[in-house]
Amino acid sequence: MEQFKDQEFLEFLVKSIVDTPADVVVERKIDEMGVLLTLKVNRADMGQVVGRQGSTAKAIRSLLRIVGMKNNARVNLKILEPEGGSMPRQQTEAEPSDVDRAMEELKNL
Repeated sequence: MEQFKDQEFLEFLVKSIVDTPADVVVERKIDEMGVLLTLKVNRADMGQVVGRQGSTAKAIRSLLRIVGMKNNARVNLKILEPEGGSMPRQQTEAEPSDVDRAMEELKNL
């Protein structure tokens, strides 16, 4: 399989930040929107790829846009959710739910 610069770059980058680099798979397709890179990682590594509030994923997308511009292509990244879906985030006592916050806002009107 021929490796393209954007695909090679994404693989190198993601394998450098995850704990199980052997599970990193990048597929490349060209569609009407440009180049679509689809990323699959180990379920345990999703947090490292996405980052806090998606900051790592945003940074990776920004870098891919730069690589794409250099090669005259629009590069988009799709991060596939691993089998089994995401684990629900544990809510702590100090962290109110969205419903609680909404109720507080309504009381303050």
